[in-house]
Amino acid sequence: QVQLVESGGGLAQPGGSLRLSCAASGFTFSSYAMGWYRQAPGKQRDQVAGITSGGSTNYADSVKGRFTISRDNAKSTVYLQMNSLKRKDTAVYYCRKFGVADYWGQGTQVTVSS
Repeated sequence: QVQLVESGGGLAQPGGSLRLSCAASGFTFSSYAMGWYRQAPGKQRDQVAGITSGGSTNYADSVKGRFTISRDNAKSTVYLQMNSLKRKDTAVYYCRKFGVADYWGQGTQVTVSS
């Protein structure tokens, strides 16, 4: 069965960095687009970044130039490198597998605070 397991969240100071990982299993990882989403308390879940099976990327305007999505097909893992973190980046971050049937990870909390 498809499993997506996020890790790497935690507490960071404004201006700091974190790297999120999403380990995937149960499907041919290299064949699917993947994405990172986030949801802050009381707000809808929004896409942060996406990466196609071919490695093309896209970003929300709010994170362009600060976040980088990448994938390692040999490890079946997608990453989100987050730099220059801001308080408004605080949210639960989710990994998503795109496809006929979408799958989501359980989420990892990112808190940006001094």
